[in-house]
Amino acid sequence: MIKVNEVAYIAYPSTDMARSRAFYEGVLGLKPTYENKRENFAWVEYDIGATTLGIGQSADWKPSREGPTVALEADDFDEAIAGLRQHGLSFVMEPFETPVCNMALIRDPDGNQIMIHKRKPGRG
Repeated sequence: MIKVNEVAYIAYPSTDMARSRAFYEGVLGLKPTYENKRENFAWVEYDIGATTLGIGQSADWKPSREGPTVALEADDFDEAIAGLRQHGLSFVMEPFETPVCNMALIRDPDGNQIMIHKRKPGRG
């Protein structure tokens, strides 16, 4: 049995790295921490807390609307939602509240799902 200690990174495919970077950096405000560009391959990483979000472009790796979802923990949920609306994003799942958190679901330019999330006090 493998002992898993943490999530090392989450990775999403991109069909247009410039467009993806404009979204992740310009709309979500993430700062790149690593970049790699070679022939037929591009990769950028964003360190977020103890986890890394990677965005890559390769002919063999295609986005899928049914792929995984990364949940980005926001400092201020309402402010994050307002900022997304200012950028004209539509929501796959409008903001809503559960007993333990607030969340909303959007998509990046390639259709990958991104959850904007905020734990309630005492929940981690």
